[in-house]
This record gives sequence, structure tokens and C-alpha cells, in this order.
Amino acid sequence: MKKLFLTASLCAGLLFGAKAQIQKGNVFVGASLSDISFGLDKPNTFSFNINPKAAWFIQDGLAIGGEVDFGLTTQKGGGTGINYGIGALGRYFGATGANEVVKNSRFFGEATVGVNGINPAGPVGNTNGLGFSFGPGFTYFVTPTIGLEGLLKYNGVVGFGSSAYAHKLTLGVGFSIYLPGKSTARKVQKDVN
Repeated sequence: MKKLFLTASLCAGLLFGAKAQIQKGNVFVGASLSDISFGLDKPNTFSFNINPKAAWFIQDGLAIGGEVDFGLTTQKGGGTGINYGIGALGRYFGATGANEVVKNSRFFGEATVGVNGINPAGPVGNTNGLGFSFGPGFTYFVTPTIGLEGLLKYNGVVGFGSSAYAHKLTLGVGFSIYLPGKSTARKVQKDVN
């Protein structure tokens, strides 16, 4: 019975009482989608990009972690192009100034560095090598632990292939779930006992 009460208290704390999502020791996981396109006219092109990520807050407002990037572009009769990447992620949440614009929201900056590749179908040049990105974002917290995000990022890849440099600007939308770290879970458990 005690374990059931502890579990219920922890769940309630996650859903209703987590006021410090970006506190040291907490974790966030999420994903964003960008470059979604459905071509209705010939050549019927379809494309999308998905970007899952996870990070740990090393201090209040500053998280480091990793991300994976996968993109696909396919065209009827024209082949399939693939973008990929894996790398380190850093995210810094600014002061609560966004709350003055929209309640329960935060601005943040995000930067990444890792191994990336852009390999389009057809005769267009491919680039594989060091990838980097940076840009501003905005999170609106639907609940204290779930945030909807918008992120504008500059993405570049420097390396080898038929093209030495490739870059683009992306606008992505996504979500993040903010989970308490071990220290927060211990505090809840201590309060319950």
C-alpha cells in the first residue's frame, strides 16, 4: 500500500506540481518535425525530417544531451534522398520574459554539433562530415511537464562528397516531456515518508 501511495504521489507531482521544469538534475526528451511536404503535382515529391532528442539539465536552464536526425525525400521516378545525423546538443532557456508574452512559456537557444550527411537523389551534390546547427526556439507548456515547441535553426554540413558545404534554414515544430531527475524523485519520496 505504501508503494502504491508513493507511486500515485509521484505521478501527481509530475502532472500537477512540477513548476520547475528546467531545474538542475531534470531531464527532457522530445522530438520535432520539419520540412514536411506532399507534392500534389508531378513529380509528386514527399519529404519530412524527424529529430528526436534528450538532454539532462546540468544547471538551472542549461541542458546538454544528444540528438538524432533523419530526413527522407522521395520523388516518383526520381529516387530517394536521405539526410542523417547524430550529435551533441546544448539548450539554454532564457529568463521568464516569455511569460510576459504568453503565460507558461519560455524562449530558448539550441545548438548542436556532430556527424551529418545530406545525400539527395539524382545528380545534385552530396555532403557528409561535420554537422552543426543553432537557432532560437519557443516552448509553450501545455501542462507543467509537457511543452509544445517551435524552433528555427540554421543547419550546416562541412565535409567531403561532391559538394564540400551544404546548409539550410529549417522551421520545426515538436514537443518535449520534462521529467524529474533522481534528486527530485528522492525529495518527493522523502516528503511522502
